[in-house]
Amino acid sequence: MLASGRKKGGVELFRLILIALIFMAVALVYVWFRISITKIDYRIAEEMHRGDTLMEENRKLKIEVATLKSPHRIESIARTKLGMCYPERDQVIFLK
Repeated sequence: MLASGRKKGGVELFRLILIALIFMAVALVYVWFRISITKIDYRIAEEMHRGDTLMEENRKLKIEVATLKSPHRIESIARTKLGMCYPERDQVIFLK
């Protein structure tokens, strides 16, 4: 009777250990997935911030292009740096 009791207790202990190992494996997989999701969330946040920064830089560059294309600025540079002036009436030639 003592031998069969050990056998029965050993089988129950084995089942208990097996269930505990399965539970731990599931818990580890769950934790690994949560860590992966958290890393992905951080990456998404970084990329969104980078996108916002690039959008702001794009807006500033568009403003700079508009400023550089300004007719008043171009006229000022033509007059001061290049010594240009408006043509006289007799210097203008009209083409048909």
